[in-house]
Amino acid sequence: MKIAVYPGSFDPVTLGHLDIIQRASKLVDRLVIGVLTNISKKTVFSMEERVKFLELVIKEYNLESKIKIESFNGLLVDFAKAQNASFIVRGLRAVTDFDYELQLAQTNHVMVPDIDTVFFTTRLEYSYLSSSTVREIANFGGDIRHFVPECIIQFIYDKYKTIGSV
Repeated sequence: MKIAVYPGSFDPVTLGHLDIIQRASKLVDRLVIGVLTNISKKTVFSMEERVKFLELVIKEYNLESKIKIESFNGLLVDFAKAQNASFIVRGLRAVTDFDYELQLAQTNHVMVPDIDTVFFTTRLEYSYLSSSTVREIANFGGDIRHFVPECIIQFIYDKYKTIGSV
């Protein structure tokens, strides 16, 4: 069975993430979406919320048969090994992403040579899109319909009503 891990904070999941999920799932028998606790980022949405959003999106797009969603913390390569993954999926939006992602991929390969990294370049319509952009727009009550899957839009707005605008 060919297994890949697509890690990220998904705070929240965007249409760009969904595009990578759909494309990567075509190459494998199982795609494990690893929702991570990133110690260098402060997330707006809890781990439970981020996993729930992904579950809703995967269900809405009928991808349940090929995708598993797991939360994790610690080293990505340890998580990938625990999932019996052959490779890690990463998305690239710009050249600046490549520099950072290449360093990570090379470091991961030194630690676990049996797990490769596969890069998906973003589709042009999502090249500008990031979770932080979505959060900023939502924080000010802007329209996020073009950036995130429909099934999670209200949850995002509700979160900002609860925490209040910054």
